[in-house]
Amino acid sequence: MKKIGILFGQERSFPTAFIEEINRRKVPGIVAEPVHINKVIQGESSGYAVIIDRISQDIPFYRAYLKNAALCGTAVINNPFWWSADEKFFNNCLATKIEVPVPKTVILPSRDLPQDTSDQSFSNLAFPLDWEGIFSYIGFPAYMKPFAGGGWKNVYRLTSQEDFFDKHAETNQLVMLLQEEIVFEEYYRCYCIGGKYVRIMPYEPRNPHHLRYVADFSPSEERLKEMEAIVLRINAYLGYDFNTVELAVRDGVPYAIDFCNPAPDADIKSVGEANFQWVVDTAATYSIEKAQAQQDGKDNLTWGNYLKNGVTGVALYGK
Repeated sequence: MKKIGILFGQERSFPTAFIEEINRRKVPGIVAEPVHINKVIQGESSGYAVIIDRISQDIPFYRAYLKNAALCGTAVINNPFWWSADEKFFNNCLATKIEVPVPKTVILPSRDLPQDTSDQSFSNLAFPLDWEGIFSYIGFPAYMKPFAGGGWKNVYRLTSQEDFFDKHAETNQLVMLLQEEIVFEEYYRCYCIGGKYVRIMPYEPRNPHHLRYVADFSPSEERLKEMEAIVLRINAYLGYDFNTVELAVRDGVPYAIDFCNPAPDADIKSVGEANFQWVVDTAATYSIEKAQAQQDGKDNLTWGNYLKNGVTGVALYGK
């Protein structure tokens, strides 16, 4: 019997529905359950063919557990090795090489010194930074947000240099991105599961959280195909099995705003019933596919084209 497990935190609606959907299908030799951990011994199997990870970004113990599980053959969704290395600034840098439009973006050192460092730790960093060059490149209004993390935490809209310095002083040890504001006509949040299943959802980030999926954007078939191609290209290079890509359409051009969301919101109260049912059904289908293909003792992880091309020596950004 192959087991599909889901590792989760406070959320309840998606994990419960996901487990129920897989077990409802009664696929021979496959069962789903919440992941149960009572000890973690180096080099020993987790007992799961597949694990969907919804929480290890917040709990280092779980991340270590998943890496050990993957080494023993578990297909972990998403790849815990790549997810540990990835962050939003790299994603933007990669997008510039694979012909995905993104806002102008720079990364900033933390306002306060990181713990256990001193001024001498930053001998290679100019002081002050070339603020004039940075502000000239980005322009105002602009957005500032953490280079790693999500959930709209510590996100600022800035209207001037003075506003920037006031708000940056509040960020303490966070490493921040400063990003061009994209004044959009339409906005979409797009699930991508298994690198092949895509759901494009109208989304209004300016609404209160519980109303963000209440939006009346009506994309043409051509626009839908264009956005689906962007979503698939991004996830093919990053290698995420389960991700969301946010696209802001300005002057007819979809800009990728945020596309490092490997534990995306899937709660029925926020995404709505139709989107919820799609993500439950699709995650169940893909997890069953992964379980059926999984082989004990082998690498069953998904690796993106960025890493695979580097290893094989293929032209890094070739199509």
